[in-house]
Amino acid sequence: MAMRVLFIGLGVMGLPMARNLAAAGVCDLVVHDVDPARAHEVAAEVTARAGEPAAEAGQADVLLLMVPSSDVVEQLLLGDGLLERLRPGSVVLDMSSSRPASTVELARRAAERGVRYVDAPVSGGQAKAITGELSIMAGGDADPVERVRPLLSAMGSTIHRTGPAGSGHALKALNNLLSAIGIAGAAEVLTAGTKFGLDPKVMLDVINSSTGRNQATQVKFEPYVLSGTFDSGFALSLMVKDLRTALQIADDTGTPTPVARTVVDAAARALQATPEPGADHTVLARWIAANAGVDLAAATREHT
Repeated sequence: MAMRVLFIGLGVMGLPMARNLAAAGVCDLVVHDVDPARAHEVAAEVTARAGEPAAEAGQADVLLLMVPSSDVVEQLLLGDGLLERLRPGSVVLDMSSSRPASTVELARRAAERGVRYVDAPVSGGQAKAITGELSIMAGGDADPVERVRPLLSAMGSTIHRTGPAGSGHALKALNNLLSAIGIAGAAEVLTAGTKFGLDPKVMLDVINSSTGRNQATQVKFEPYVLSGTFDSGFALSLMVKDLRTALQIADDTGTPTPVARTVVDAAARALQATPEPGADHTVLARWIAANAGVDLAAATREHT
């Protein structure tokens, strides 16, 4: 019989991930979202059905969570009692961006009930979620990771087992910290060059064929910053949450992070200063440029 998966969380990332999982035909898929209408819409368009977690958890082989934070994961598993409803031998597959310490504790409590725990956060943003090319970091024992690998392969093109439970969430937070550093650094460089009189697009082209290139310059700046759209699909508020998690890891390990702290402070200030609800994380670049009196999108248009 096909593995039964209860998928909770059909947001910007979860929705395309659920679609790809259904299209792969590797499981019997039940979907749920805080917006019941969305769950029914998804079920109608793919090979899945909508269901209530309390009623479905006891029949699930895998409880897949793609929700905003550890607080929501804890509420679902402990507050709403889903962990108590899961059968021994089933797997919690937390693909959210959660706090590693919370994940370690939840994995311990799950083990007491005979439930396996895998944390498998993703990287690649909405675009890769749509194409099924996410990078997935899987933390947990080897057996449950292999058990859910067919599910992960339906949603991602790169799957790395990172170590025990909690390690995936730790690596995801640290990866996002490095990503934010790249955005901030590129924004400062392009802003300084623009003030000097250079064309931002020409600068970006040169950087991307030179040693200064990074993922932000190659993937994010032209379509989301220089265009002025700021709509990559990953919220600044969620990035700030992940950055603070990464700093906590640094603190817990006694790692000095002067560069990272400056960037995290900048991201938090950008979030506070940004009026748009759900503002995209690439707004960080806009905020950095604006502090110098520069609009990179407008400057790009002026040189076109």
